[in-house]
Amino acid sequence: MPAAAAPRLLLSVVAPCFNEESAIELFVRELQRVLATLPEFDHEMVLVDDGSRDGTLAALDRLAAEDARLRPVALSRNFGHQIALSAGLDHARGDLVVLMDSDLQHPPALLPALLAKWREGCDIVSTIRRRTAAPWLQRVTSRGFYWLLNRLSEVPIEPSAADFCLLTKRVRDQLVAMPERHRMLRGMLAWVGFRRRFLDFDAPARAAGTTKFSWRKRVALAVDGMLGFSTAPMRLAIWVGCAVAVLGALYLAYVLGKALWTGDVVAGWPSLISVVLILGGLQIVFIGVLGAYLGRVFEQAKGRPLYVLRRDVPPEARR
Repeated sequence: MPAAAAPRLLLSVVAPCFNEESAIELFVRELQRVLATLPEFDHEMVLVDDGSRDGTLAALDRLAAEDARLRPVALSRNFGHQIALSAGLDHARGDLVVLMDSDLQHPPALLPALLAKWREGCDIVSTIRRRTAAPWLQRVTSRGFYWLLNRLSEVPIEPSAADFCLLTKRVRDQLVAMPERHRMLRGMLAWVGFRRRFLDFDAPARAAGTTKFSWRKRVALAVDGMLGFSTAPMRLAIWVGCAVAVLGALYLAYVLGKALWTGDVVAGWPSLISVVLILGGLQIVFIGVLGAYLGRVFEQAKGRPLYVLRRDVPPEARR
């Protein structure tokens, strides 16, 4: 009897969408075109509407009516890029999962190259941006943040790695099982380990519309990365406190020595108020650092879900 054919693998593409009405159809059409060149895989497109206020969800529903392999997942409000990606991971059923953005700055044309890297024998294929259309200030601050994070964190994170990546099912299962609320997926991928390969690419400009990833959101993601992958800020408070205490003791010795040997008694007000302000400022800063960690513990302890669905996912579309 002839040998049974190997079962076809299911490839899931997960992409968050937030106010992408002008670009979403371009993205879906390009993704469909590229997936059609991969006949050895079955596929599904899990597009997560992250509380869009325009016609993004209506466009996704219309496109899903044309292609049953497109599965819109609608969140009840805007939960943020990393949570939307996590929601897509929760609903992805594939043996392989590709995470990407829906603005075409993560080119779907790279899917065959990602799969080729995976066939070399790895569990994660991450993309590295060689060139990007982002403003120079954004590029400089991003490099500075990763330089600092990698010197504070116990887990090295590739500085130019994008959220555009391919994962095997076991990596996806590990990410889904991780319970933290403040998520930075590229750091979580570094933490879980597994065999990893990298693929360079040039990030093009957006196909349409404007970026929704504001500076406020970038700073929030940077804070999540710093606090989520390092306890160094708390340890730094100890060392800075010790250093300030030593400097204070040296200054006190200087003042006493000057008074004893020269009789020149310092009036005291300028030096006193300077020391009080410096110490008070440092105390406030490090109380804030401790408060940030404590706040994350509080958020985690409440046990709220990561996100809320705007509507139920049909039973046949669930894992």
